[in-house]
Amino acid sequence: MRVGWRTQVLLVIVPTMVLAVALITLLPDREAASVAAPSRASETRCIPFSPATDVDRLNTLVGSLRGGGEFQGADVGADVELSDGRRLWVFGDTLQATSGGSRFVRNSMLVFDTSCASVVVPASHGAVIPDRGDGVGYWPMSIAKVARAGYDLIGVTANRVRSDDGKVGDAFAFHNLGPAVAVFIVPTGGVPQLLQVEDIGPDDTDRARPAWGAAVAVQGDWVYLYGTANSGQPLVFGYSLQVARVRADDILDLSKWRYWNGSAWGRSPSKAAVLIPAVGGVSQTLSVFEQAGSWYAVSKRDEFVGSDLVVWKAPAPTGPWVAGPVAAKIPSGSSELRYMPLAHPDLLPEPGTVVVSYSRNNTDVGKVAEDPFLYRPHFLRVPLP
Repeated sequence: MRVGWRTQVLLVIVPTMVLAVALITLLPDREAASVAAPSRASETRCIPFSPATDVDRLNTLVGSLRGGGEFQGADVGADVELSDGRRLWVFGDTLQATSGGSRFVRNSMLVFDTSCASVVVPASHGAVIPDRGDGVGYWPMSIAKVARAGYDLIGVTANRVRSDDGKVGDAFAFHNLGPAVAVFIVPTGGVPQLLQVEDIGPDDTDRARPAWGAAVAVQGDWVYLYGTANSGQPLVFGYSLQVARVRADDILDLSKWRYWNGSAWGRSPSKAAVLIPAVGGVSQTLSVFEQAGSWYAVSKRDEFVGSDLVVWKAPAPTGPWVAGPVAAKIPSGSSELRYMPLAHPDLLPEPGTVVVSYSRNNTDVGKVAEDPFLYRPHFLRVPLP
């Protein structure tokens, strides 16, 4: 039997005696014995630091904070503020130090308090969203929160990824297979626990199929999931943008998803309207957020080959989207890669601006293993149009 995430919330939150009563109510007797609690995660020792009060100090912190072997460096770096005031970060390919040397795991999660940080360690001591049995892993794209009494439900959208010949950590030796959604529960003051992972659609390397969840925004009880797609046409390096929405409690039920077709929300993903075209378009992963009644999309135009960090603006989550002037230049070099800018609208907020991070990597994996600080995000503040 497959246990839904709602039941698994009980397995984490409800005390044992109350849980027993709840399970009798929720499940037939013959099924109760097959229910197993999620694999329990723990946290490393909280590493103290001096809180950053501006972007320069934030970069100093990122470039100097040394932790244990569970987290040396990583890319992505999407975050959400929890209801209890802590901040939860998810990362992509993560460099770990082990007794046998260095290794990469597909993803990781950190919890930041006001003055210390800890790594969420699953029972496997591997990726916090575990690889599938066939070795396919999950690269986080976006993260969002729905607050509940006594806990937060956290949705992490991810790309399913298969490495070429097991080359985890190689910047280009991989294939994206489609999106997925992982649901975590974070009790107030507690450790995040994975409840469920759901692949969205069959494995398919076609980049023209939208990667739903490339950006996620929550407004009220609605979750907006933005999809990005690339036609594969010559010299088209950007991705187009589309949007779907679903009630928060139904995010794992694809039959409940609705897709904006340009005039209304419909059932067919194939009829989803293009909000931003691929020519001069966004990166595969981006950020979308609402602030003071306006909606913003933050991305690097034309993915890896581009250099322009651009903020698009719209009056609604469906658009129309208008590109602002170039907010910053983040070009990649011959060996150093700068990519995937992500917005952090509630991090060090200042009116009319937003803090943005971008990922850094090197085409020589050996250099990253020697100096993991080369493989950590860099932050900057950009104006909003």
